[in-house]
Amino acid sequence: MAPLSPSLRLLVDEIHQTKNLSSERVIPIMGGMANKDWTDALLDRLAATRTRKEIEAYQVTARISRIALHIARHQEEVFGRFGLNRGEVGVLGALLLAGSGQQLSPTQLFKGLMLSSAGITSRLDRLERRGYVKRSRHPSDRRGVLVNLTVAGNKVLEQAVAADAAGEQELLSALTKEDRGALVLQLKKLLTGLEPTP
Repeated sequence: MAPLSPSLRLLVDEIHQTKNLSSERVIPIMGGMANKDWTDALLDRLAATRTRKEIEAYQVTARISRIALHIARHQEEVFGRFGLNRGEVGVLGALLLAGSGQQLSPTQLFKGLMLSSAGITSRLDRLERRGYVKRSRHPSDRRGVLVNLTVAGNKVLEQAVAADAAGEQELLSALTKEDRGALVLQLKKLLTGLEPTP
């Protein structure tokens, strides 16, 4: 694979640089750029060496990446109050959604959450130490393990999600109800092309 050009490297670095949003309350916008946002300014600089067609997709993907950083920063702050991180809330949520038994195998968890096997193991270790999940032997597979959501895990998940809900509404406050509905349809369409149908 050919090395990235300096201008393309600039785009990649700026989009994925966690300092952009993870530790700053106010996100800087390029000064003097009426009606232009951070992505417009970045793509204008990139357009000096790339065609508009080459960078057109970044109009969407760079903004989605930036929005994801806002959401991540907010959620980490809220969930941290309960001694959890976003990944651990994801595990607890997956177990809650597993149905009446509220149990899944580690394989089902890491595939559903798009994690590595090692990634899910470390999360389960931390959650089990705090009494939020319990691992037990699979009844029909001697080598298998099942993970259950405990009462304490269910309770802390409910508290964390309730605390997060108001902030999630605030993140979308610039959108009308109609805007949100239209955006949901577009995002579903995009995800349908990227993920298998359940």
